[in-house]
Amino acid sequence: MKDKADIGLIGLAVMGQNLVLNMNDHGYTVAVYNRTVSKVDEFMDDAARGRETIIPTRSMEEFISTLKRPRKVMLMVKAGNVVDIFIDQILPHLETGDLIIDGGNSHFPDTERRTRELQEKGIIYIGTGVSGGEEGARRGPSIMPGGNPAGWEYVKGIFQNISAKVENGEACCDWVGEGGAGHYVKMVHNGIEYGDMQMICEAYDILHQGLNLSYDELYEIFREWNTGELDSYLIEITRDIMKTKDTDGLPLVEKILDKAGQKGTGKWTGISSLDLGMPVTLIVEAVYARCLSALKSERVEASRILSGPEKRIDGKKKEIIEDVKKALLASKIVSYAQGYMLMNEAAKEYGWNLNYGGIALMWRGGCIIRSAFLGKIKEAFDNNGGLANLLLDPYFAEVIDSCQASWRRTVARAVTSGIPAPAMSSALSFFDGYRAEKLPANLLQAQRDYFGAHTYERVDEPEGQFFHTNWTGTGGNVSSSTYQA
Repeated sequence: MKDKADIGLIGLAVMGQNLVLNMNDHGYTVAVYNRTVSKVDEFMDDAARGRETIIPTRSMEEFISTLKRPRKVMLMVKAGNVVDIFIDQILPHLETGDLIIDGGNSHFPDTERRTRELQEKGIIYIGTGVSGGEEGARRGPSIMPGGNPAGWEYVKGIFQNISAKVENGEACCDWVGEGGAGHYVKMVHNGIEYGDMQMICEAYDILHQGLNLSYDELYEIFREWNTGELDSYLIEITRDIMKTKDTDGLPLVEKILDKAGQKGTGKWTGISSLDLGMPVTLIVEAVYARCLSALKSERVEASRILSGPEKRIDGKKKEIIEDVKKALLASKIVSYAQGYMLMNEAAKEYGWNLNYGGIALMWRGGCIIRSAFLGKIKEAFDNNGGLANLLLDPYFAEVIDSCQASWRRTVARAVTSGIPAPAMSSALSFFDGYRAEKLPANLLQAQRDYFGAHTYERVDEPEGQFFHTNWTGTGGNVSSSTYQA
């Protein structure tokens, strides 16, 4: 056994254990600690059995004492106050220049605060998003580090070695930016994940309920989709779910209660989009779709009271299936476009210098939203570093144009057959709004000025000049101050 560990990890749940094994497979000696000490022994007796370069420890003092300087302590614990509790426990044992790495799904303002506070104490803090689930953690995740840039040189080798690799061997890991940038990018990743999952569920619902396709037919459809432009991890696992049977031989997915859970990162993405004034409509609709699913008992009651059309779509199955495929692809493009809009605005707000092509590369392998599609996003930003919106890239503009008729037919069929498709339809509405030279916001501004004297700008005057009309003749000419929320 080596005298000292290259890195230490606290938190031996599934993700933590698999990251330790991954690091150890790549030649790193890893010290481990868990608040419930029995989990250390269980880990060493099970998954880590016989691994002499994994060092079990049973106290914080022992744990820190096993680490090489500068000490690198990685936390894989529940986000929120738990992270602060562990930081307080670790700090007395560290020296100037040591590192604390938070690999959980922390909210980016917490990471901003911790980076700043620990820098004042001489400790380097890194907040890193880790995506890929337990399999990714074990075999190669996508890793999105941010925080104090002084720490990158100390963790770069470890992180890039254990991360997923794309076809040319490039690691799905690079420095994201200062402060909370790493966790922000992971938050947006998770928001896009919410959207992708919801859109796939809508496609499934349209095909299963609308066309009455069997699970064997659905398996073949998702299998075929996974060989083309929609090739992705989420389509792949959906394919596998379609063929999985319960013990009675019936599709297992039919036995699962239609009540979705969530852990908060999609909600955080929506809140940030509102704070920054970015219309990330698809992700927000995906979050609300989960909230609506949670109202199971109310929905059961409503189904007995409220009526609607029969959930049946008539027409040629092959053509309808192709339309759904193209609608899914077009909606997916909008989802990523919105995610990148949000990251771009956040970078301006928080002073981050984000590499958008590099982010696409980090998501290209290892993570939950990994797909061939992301290679095209990297190309788009590599070709035009100042690209304002993914929809304006020639490749994506052409794809959207080729999918547009199918997209509209799919949303129309869902509406007329009473099948909810909030993500696909909101994506289409955003697309139509984004490409509109003129929107009815002129009337909205008139309404605001009428009831609240909030003023408006004129098309025949320079932008930045504000006007008020005395609409009733009795309101006077005093106007409210103008501001952007």
